[in-house]
Amino acid sequence: MSRVRSRREALRTLAFAAPGAFAAGSSLLATGLGQSSPPPDLAVIHGADAGAATRQAVAALGGMRRFVSRGDVVFVKPNIGWARVPAQAANTHPEVVRAVVELCYEAGAKLVKVADHTLDLAERCYRRSGIQAAAERAGASVELAEPSRFRVMPLRGEAIAEWEVYAGAIEADRLINVPIVKHHSLCRLTAGMKNWFGLLGGQRDRLHDRIHAAIVDLAQFFGPDLIVLDATRILVRNGPQGGSLSDVRLADTVAAGTDQVAIDALAADLLDMPPGEVEYAACASTACVF
Repeated sequence: MSRVRSRREALRTLAFAAPGAFAAGSSLLATGLGQSSPPPDLAVIHGADAGAATRQAVAALGGMRRFVSRGDVVFVKPNIGWARVPAQAANTHPEVVRAVVELCYEAGAKLVKVADHTLDLAERCYRRSGIQAAAERAGASVELAEPSRFRVMPLRGEAIAEWEVYAGAIEADRLINVPIVKHHSLCRLTAGMKNWFGLLGGQRDRLHDRIHAAIVDLAQFFGPDLIVLDATRILVRNGPQGGSLSDVRLADTVAAGTDQVAIDALAADLLDMPPGEVEYAACASTACVF
């Protein structure tokens, strides 16, 4: 077993066997398991400045040049699904997105694209979330997920044999997932792996009957180069859309990692939810999703 695989398995064991273990933050994960070379697979940073925390989390993994090379086209996938303002915690924090885009360009990216297939009207979601303005300030090309940009692709999964997928994410050299931590009424938690639904076209609600298996299929298909998890504020109830500020808890946390299961286990932990009780996360761990 490789050292990278061994460290990832250690993270999973920590997450599923000891709920609450992630609360110690970066001192446990970035300097404990990842003290020797190669760099760690997960870093957790606490701080009120979302952009600065994002930069620190990526730096703890070895920096963005570990993931992005000069001349790369990078696709950044935030959650922009709802026409909500940042304080409502329905979408990724715009300053987290901005920092990720800036880091990509600093690493030498030729172009950074940002898009999501929203549930509310796309133009309104992009504007009210603050993500369009923040990403464009950082130099990103912010795209609307137009129907013409979806292609039917084979996923060969347990629940999804084939589906319409946003071509921009597949065409890019690098794929970075930038989700937010939220309660979800259907699958209890939405974080990294559930965020891939935003790259699907068609009638996505047809997947709800087998949502946990579908989430695992998508995680295996997309396999991001990097995940940056926004837990600056968390939607603890009435997700994924939310609306009331009483459903939001400030957590001032950003995590970065390369293991999708470990990231979502952290997200569950932040929601005071035992990761083993999140069906899709447990299934993904068993299926060796990374």
